[in-house]
Amino acid sequence: MMKHIGYTLLLPIVWLFNNQIIPEGLLNKGFVSYNIKDYGAIGDGKNDDAIAIQKTIDACNAAGGGRVIVPSGYVFLSGPFDLKSNIEFYIEANATVKANPLETVYTKSAFRENKGEGTIWIGGENLQNVTICGSGVLDGNGISFMGAELEDSYELKPFNIIDPRPHLLTIVGGKNIRIRDLTIRNSAYWTVHLIGCDDVAISDITLLNNLKVRNSDGIDLDHSKNIRITNCYIESGDDCICIKNRREYEEFGVCENIAISNCTMRSRSCAIKIGSENMDSIRHVIFNNCIIKKSNRGVGIQNRDEGTVSDVIFSNILIESQLYSDVWWGKAEPIYVTAYRRAKTNHKDGNWRFPKGAMEGKVGTVSNVYFSNIKCISENGVYISGETKDKVSGIYFDEVEIRINKITAIEGGVYDRRPCNMEGLVKENTSGFYIDHAEKINIRNSSVSWGDKKAAYFAHVLESKEVFLLKINNLEGQSAFPAKLPAVKSDKK
Repeated sequence: MMKHIGYTLLLPIVWLFNNQIIPEGLLNKGFVSYNIKDYGAIGDGKNDDAIAIQKTIDACNAAGGGRVIVPSGYVFLSGPFDLKSNIEFYIEANATVKANPLETVYTKSAFRENKGEGTIWIGGENLQNVTICGSGVLDGNGISFMGAELEDSYELKPFNIIDPRPHLLTIVGGKNIRIRDLTIRNSAYWTVHLIGCDDVAISDITLLNNLKVRNSDGIDLDHSKNIRITNCYIESGDDCICIKNRREYEEFGVCENIAISNCTMRSRSCAIKIGSENMDSIRHVIFNNCIIKKSNRGVGIQNRDEGTVSDVIFSNILIESQLYSDVWWGKAEPIYVTAYRRAKTNHKDGNWRFPKGAMEGKVGTVSNVYFSNIKCISENGVYISGETKDKVSGIYFDEVEIRINKITAIEGGVYDRRPCNMEGLVKENTSGFYIDHAEKINIRNSSVSWGDKKAAYFAHVLESKEVFLLKINNLEGQSAFPAKLPAVKSDKK
């Protein structure tokens, strides 16, 4: 006779909290979810859900932290709202948070008392332990804030004091910030702006801005330190990744300890840029294993203020650069290192570019910059230039390949020094390396070649003017027209 063996099914204890069933294990860990629908969000893409989103964030923060859920299957139109500490802002797959196109709802300046450079959509100050993640979408609704569409850009609408175009995400004074797995798109101004932040990791995001929208930077690191950016794809009309020190936030100090790797970028300005705003120091920066496609300028250091740039490494990078119109800064320079004082200007934000009370600025040095294993295909060559030769020093090129070919109908033979106190667009030969007023320049194991489509202004492998301590070891190539031009042209006898 068989005996019946009894089984007891052990189920986890659950608790009811805010009308949600929370497993005991999660409750004991202090992890609670807050769904924005439970706080009044509609999600029809028409009504503004900012109040409901803010209520959810505030409730989560007040309870000590947890997850704010933006649920799948909805488009949540929203005006400005602020993140709070100890929150995971989780946008589920097939969920979108989209910026309200009504300009009047955006009133907070992105740059404090400087009101002429955009407003804030998603903000937060003095935050700790914040994660923005999920498989959903943050959409800045950028075209809604633009003027007429032109051939290669959009017109910028006129404004009086406040430029209403919203920056998509602005975090000031953040610590332990994580941004991952999202699609972020269609910003009307800068997209991710991190100011005075410490310990930030951005990974596996897809950032897609309209390539015709001016000022639509991808990621801007401003007075921030201990930053990691990995495995991202970025398209933006303006700079894809930019490191700077803005004067409006000078109390946060230097930008340092930044590691960026495994990213693919496309820009109509500069894919990777340091500057131009830099009133402090930018140092200890590494870019590695990146791809730059169809960009105006590939890698650029553009120092225009009294701050310094030092100890920077660019390695294992593929660069494609080409000419675009003068709307966009850059003239297809695959690698660009310059240091010039900023131009005096009557521009709307001119008073914020110089030290308080000054009508003219100074420029700091750029030093100890290394380029290793860089492969470039471009309509222009490497451009190194300083206001005086001591402003750019210690620039090293090792295994840098430059191939120059004419692929657009836009006239070249120009280098772009804007914004500076001297001539901005300088007509010169297009050479593989053009070095003008610099010192301690080292080029080794590198090469310059020319494609089948050569312009009349294509010239030398290397051209130098007022360069002190130029060292060349194994630089291969010949001029674009060997029968007429030497491979190397120098003002040194």
